[in-house]
Order: sequence, then structure tokens, then C-alpha cells
Amino acid sequence: MSLVPALLPVTSRALEREDKEATVLARVRSGALVGVDAVVVEVEVDMSLGMPFFNVVGLPDGAVRESKVRVVSALKNGGYHLPQKRITVNLAPADLRKEGATFELPLALGVMAASGQLQADVLAPWLVGGELSLDGAVKPIRGVLPLAIAARDFGFRGVIVPQANAVEASLVDRIDVIAVSSVQEAVRHLSGEAPLVPFQRGARPAHPERAIDELDFAEVRGQEDAKAALEVAAAGGHNVLLYGPPGSGKTMLARRMTTILPAMSFAEALEVTKVYSVLGLLADGRGLLTQRPFRAPHHTISDAGLVGGGPMTRPGELSMAHRGVLFLDELPEFRRNVLEVLRQPLEEGVVRLARANHHVSYPCDVMLVAAMNPCPCGYFKVPERLCKCPGLRVREYHGRISGPLLDRIDITLETRPVAVESITRLTLEPRTSSWYRSRVEVARERQAHRFRDTPGVFCNAQMGPALLRRYGATPERARKLLEQAVRDFGLSARAHDRILKLARTRADLEGRDRLSELDVAFAINCRTMDRKDYLEDDTRPDSAGFDASSWAWPSDGAG
Repeated sequence: MSLVPALLPVTSRALEREDKEATVLARVRSGALVGVDAVVVEVEVDMSLGMPFFNVVGLPDGAVRESKVRVVSALKNGGYHLPQKRITVNLAPADLRKEGATFELPLALGVMAASGQLQADVLAPWLVGGELSLDGAVKPIRGVLPLAIAARDFGFRGVIVPQANAVEASLVDRIDVIAVSSVQEAVRHLSGEAPLVPFQRGARPAHPERAIDELDFAEVRGQEDAKAALEVAAAGGHNVLLYGPPGSGKTMLARRMTTILPAMSFAEALEVTKVYSVLGLLADGRGLLTQRPFRAPHHTISDAGLVGGGPMTRPGELSMAHRGVLFLDELPEFRRNVLEVLRQPLEEGVVRLARANHHVSYPCDVMLVAAMNPCPCGYFKVPERLCKCPGLRVREYHGRISGPLLDRIDITLETRPVAVESITRLTLEPRTSSWYRSRVEVARERQAHRFRDTPGVFCNAQMGPALLRRYGATPERARKLLEQAVRDFGLSARAHDRILKLARTRADLEGRDRLSELDVAFAINCRTMDRKDYLEDDTRPDSAGFDASSWAWPSDGAG
């Protein structure tokens, strides 16, 4: 009788056991950035017999593919044994592009678990992210705040992140933040050899403390009409275009706009911080950004630099100004295609970037403040100054700003030359930024109460048609005044609605629930450059017989 058939089952079971022992699979969870949010990524590490090889699949970019070299060196220099086996890493979901150095610490921990030097089940409760240096140190990464939010929203116990990103991750409640400075620390914590205490977060304020402003409206000489109009813009979140001769204070006024805006709520500050976290601008240990952003890109900027995009699809200056001010100085000098991409984001408050294989959205709820000269030489319609520009050149200069973009600007405000007496006066103006800001905050509180049942609407500039019909009712004389202005000046339907929104804001500043004729007249007078007769009239437009000098603010409480 042959013994071969009797040996076959034994041999088969032995080979099966050997294959099982030779192949080990470990899983670590991390996150990939999509816009300003993080998508949970499962890092699967398979270690099997074969020629030593380290392969990473799952649509990794160049930085992720290079990470295997740093992982191997970090583990060896950290004193860990790396088996001479075939290592395959899969980043799931496989159809999502993985970018950056976030996956290096998860890769190292996955290799440790697959090689039996770490229990695989201890990795399940954590989202992990971190870049490794060759000696095993953990370097800061971008996007830790979205990673921590994803850990909370998907029910993870917490995150394991670099020490430099701990403050940023601690902004998210209901999760543990384990801050590590080396891969050895992470391994000792997970193995129970030297557990780390979760990072202690401070108390979360409802309204983060406002930083001390270095600029102040009191430093701007004269321009009382301009300051009052900018106060209305700040109170309602309206877009502004300042035009006037050189040296009339356009840039000074614009750079002080954030000093009269109300302080951000914690939710608003968290939104702004997420954008800067995605860009990697919080890696110096900063936590919550409490100051409203002010961004002033140069006019040579590209469209991708302004609204976002590029090879890595990053946020642009528009999103970096989210909940703050985007200042475009010398507006006609920007390229036409750059300005045109602003139209839809300014209307919707969101930048939507579509690429061949993915779509990304970035928030951009901003106040646009722009500045320009009235003509190339700067003295068109300026009293006692001679404009040297031919009429055709003035038209060409203004033609660089399209009608649709100008239509989205609520206030086009002229700044006049400053009187000599104001320039030489040594004392500051009596009304400081804090005086204007206190009035703006009261008006914003009225709007917050008005829109308390309307999600996503915080100020008058965000009102849609339904809200405008509800809160923009005007008396009969004001309605006829607005109709006449629309016919005489050739204003669009969008301009009509924006006039009502601006009038609603002025009424809020005055503490009134109903609009008045003066509110509507003021709002009409704030739209000068988009009128059909603006370039023909050599005098300052004075719409509907409204005299700007008659519009005076209360003098009590100044200073």
C-alpha cells in the first residue's frame, strides 16, 4: 500500500499554516483632504514572504510614494527590526487621490503591527497622521484640524498627531488628542509601555478674544462721508469700491475695515482656522485664529491664486479671506480673466472647482473692498486738478471692470482730496474704530435676531429674494424714488435688490424696523459707477436729489 495519499492532507495543512503565518495584514486609519474636510482613509499593510519590496498603491502622489523610504529609515534608526519581507500598502478608497506626508506615521505603525511588534487591534480607535524624519522624529503636517473633526464625526476615540499640531487638534471637543514627537513615543503609547496623557485643551470661549488692533479709523484724516458709508458696509457685509485721486485715503480706509467688524464667533473662527490648517499655516503651534482675516493680493496674481486651484487644488486668497476682507487695490490693473472668476463666488459665498476626476468646494464668505483711481492719471473729475487722459482712454480704463462684477458691488464710494487743514492737524480724529465697531455690533445683533430661524444667513447682504420681500418693504414715496432711479440710471434687477439690502442695513444702524425714504435715497446714492451716465457727467452724481451732506450721524458718544 502506498503511503503518499495518506501524507497529502498533512502536507496541505502544513502549507496552509505556513502561508497563514507568512502573511499578516494590519489596518491603520488616517485622513485625506478633500477641500477643507478630511475623508477617512484606511491604510492596509500586508507583509508576506518573498523578495524584500515595499510597494504603495491606492492613487498616491509623489510625496506618498516617497514616504516608504522615510518610513524604513525612521523605523531602523528608531531601533526597530524590519523583516526582510514583501510589504504591500493599500490606501483605501483607491479612487481618491492621496497627497502629502500625512500617511508616514500611519504607515510606520502599520508596518510595526504587520510585523508583530505591535498589537493590531490597538490601532482601531485612532485616526493617525504625521510626517517622519529619518531619525524617527514626527514633524508637523497640514490639515490636522479637519482630521480631528473627522475623528469626532465618525466616532473615533481620538487622534494621534505631531506635537506641533496638538493645539490645533485640541480645538475639537469630545475626542482625545495624543501628541507625539517621535515614532517611538507612538509605539510605546499604543503598546501600553509608556501611555501618554491626552493633550489638555483650554476652555472654549463663545466669542474668542479679539487681538489688539494696530490700525485705527482715527488715523484717517477727513473723509467722514467715506467712513460713514464704510460703517454701513461693515454693518451689513456689503461689498465696496473706493475710487478717488491718489493720496485721498483709499488704502488707509480699506486696511482698517477689519477693525470695525464685529468679533468672530467660535464657529466662524473654526471655519477660518480650517482653511489655514489645510494650507499648513498653523504648523507653528498656533491654535484658533481670532482676528478676522485681511488679504490684499497683488494685481499680478493669477486666477488660481485668487480663487484656488492649481496642480494641488489648494484654496486661494478668496478663501483665505473667509469671514474677513479681501482687498483688491488698483482694481483695473488686475487681469480681466482674474476678476471675472470672482463673480459667482461673490454671489454664492462658495468656490466650486471642477477637475477631470474630482470636485472641490472652498468657503469664501468675504467682504470685497476694492480701490481704484478714476482714470490712469488719477484726476478725472477731481476739482482744481487737470486730467490729462483722453476720453477714450478713461473709458478703456473703466472698461477693464465688467458690468456684471460692478453689479455685485453695493457701494461705489468717491474719496475726495483731503483738506490741508486736516493733513497738518496734529490731533487724531475723535471717532475711533471702537466707536464705529460698537454701532456695527448693535446692527449685527439686530440682523442675527432677524435671521435666527434662517440657517446660513447672518447679515443683510446674504438675504435671498424671499427674505428681501419680507424685510425690504418700503413706503410709497421710497418705492417711487427707487423706480425712478432704476429707469433713469439704467440699473439692473440685481442692483435694485442690493439697494434695498443696503437701505435695510442703514435702517438697522439707526435702530429702525421700517425703511424710510432717506434710507433708500442713501442706498441709491451709493451706486454711482454702474450708472449709464457716469462717464458723461463731469459733476459728482447726486441721485434722486439726495444731498449727501444732509445725511449726518449722531455726534453723541464720539471718541
